[in-house]
Amino acid sequence: MTIFQWLIFFLIIQLIHGLGTWKLYKSAGYKPLISFIPFYNALVLMKIINRPWWWVILLLIPVVNLLILPVIWVETSKTFGKNSTTELVLSIITLGFFLFSINYSKNIKYISGRDVSSKTALGEWISSIIFAVILATIVHTYFIQPYIIPTGSLEKTLLVGDFLFVSKFHYGARVPQTAVSFPMVHDTIVGTGIRSYLNKPQIPYLRLPGFEKIKRNEIVTFSWPADTVRKFFVKEKGVKKPIDKKSNYVKRCVAIPSDTLEIINGLVHINGKISQMPFRAKPIYSYTAYNNKGVSVSKLIKLGIDIERKFKISEITQQKYTQIQPYIKGILDNNPDNFTVLTGSKGIPYEIRLKNRIVLTELTDYSRDLLLTKEEATIVRNSNLTDSLVRTFKKFKSYNTSFFPNDIKYNWNEDNFGPIVLPKKGSKVKLNSNNLPLYKKIIREYEKNELTLLDNEIKINGISTKEYTFKQDYYWMMGDNRYRSEDSRSWGFVPEDHIVGKPVFIWMSIEGINDGFKNWKIRWQRVFTTVNLEGEPKSYRWYFLFGILSVLGYSEYKKRTKKQPNKF
Repeated sequence: MTIFQWLIFFLIIQLIHGLGTWKLYKSAGYKPLISFIPFYNALVLMKIINRPWWWVILLLIPVVNLLILPVIWVETSKTFGKNSTTELVLSIITLGFFLFSINYSKNIKYISGRDVSSKTALGEWISSIIFAVILATIVHTYFIQPYIIPTGSLEKTLLVGDFLFVSKFHYGARVPQTAVSFPMVHDTIVGTGIRSYLNKPQIPYLRLPGFEKIKRNEIVTFSWPADTVRKFFVKEKGVKKPIDKKSNYVKRCVAIPSDTLEIINGLVHINGKISQMPFRAKPIYSYTAYNNKGVSVSKLIKLGIDIERKFKISEITQQKYTQIQPYIKGILDNNPDNFTVLTGSKGIPYEIRLKNRIVLTELTDYSRDLLLTKEEATIVRNSNLTDSLVRTFKKFKSYNTSFFPNDIKYNWNEDNFGPIVLPKKGSKVKLNSNNLPLYKKIIREYEKNELTLLDNEIKINGISTKEYTFKQDYYWMMGDNRYRSEDSRSWGFVPEDHIVGKPVFIWMSIEGINDGFKNWKIRWQRVFTTVNLEGEPKSYRWYFLFGILSVLGYSEYKKRTKKQPNKF
């Protein structure tokens, strides 16, 4: 819905409210016309039902208003003598239209100065739960939201199993665009698989003022532009989602609006210079290790290098394979006489092998492909485990549908990409049939225009044109684990309206998060460490614990002080 359509909708709601409550306002001693006046009618209604004025603010907050509206309907019914369970339930299930029956009844009974305190423990409990959910929804939507890192695209910098606090207010909180949504859940209701929102109506994009802009090479949380899945990690037929219900990604913003980005032989260049990464960034590059006696995987693992291992399994059976399948990354040879598999650096647990009588032989190659940070590459070179270690990258270019902009005229790959200029709000670009593939998604999908190309003539919204002015800022997001990251190289620019927030804290970190509860191990050195600051990460867990204990201790002290009798 456009802003104009929302304005019309708002005025219709005010008209319905006035028609359904004008006699109630009159009964309470106010002029009936007040019930039709936007905002003022809500302030007066709070006085009538003896509730605080700031409830009106809750009515203006998307998603939160869905929680407070039923409360107001119930409180209004109670104020005019409708207290039975049936009447209160009707107030909710009729979406407030039950008030019409009160408004047009012959005997309207207004209870002035009604006691609004709950008469039962159940009522008190329900009231507390509702406002706890409202407060949590406000914090979750506009201030801080927790996330978990599910994949290794930022591995070495952020780890699988890191639990993040993401600030919404640093860049300015994005107002929810989905007007009707279940509070504090994303695309599905937990444990049900049921969609948590209605696709319509949609609120126009609006972002509250922030106190900083996205800086180059900051880690950023954003809505995945290419998201067409109902549930993350579940493959199914594509679905179209509202922006704020798309899956959330965490990547490094390597280029900001107006930057010229180019990847040359695996190295990111910004504005013609090699990108200077922050101290904490640990980008991973591709290397090949050589040793004429064979590259020792076990010795590399002892150095702390995460490496894939090859095993030949003797006398394989379906039953044995079922037991080891969770630890296998791939099958290199499925011939039963030469059954060869690929695993992670931990291989297959000894207990599994012993229980199922599985005989493994680790295979040694004279060369091994490794994914290493520069620091790890230095360690390997100094270890004398290899004759040589060479950084590798893809030199051969060819049309590849895996990389943006997925057009035959562009033969880019993950190691040699661009140059490409990041669009800035208000800037113009000259359009032609050659560069149109770079910007057609922006023009059509992100900025909602009709775009056609016929006989080399470009038309936008039916008007022939040779240039386009961008309506938003755009960013380029990449993972530090460059060869295991689906990022902007795959789906292109990230629009400003897809930006969610800035990760600020790792509040918990669990190793083996995907390996079952019994295999979980807390990484204490990462608990309550900062994300985007400079210098070595430092855990503030003891400071946080001391703060919590101090607050609890002070609260207990105040309770005991109140219980002591006054001696004077």
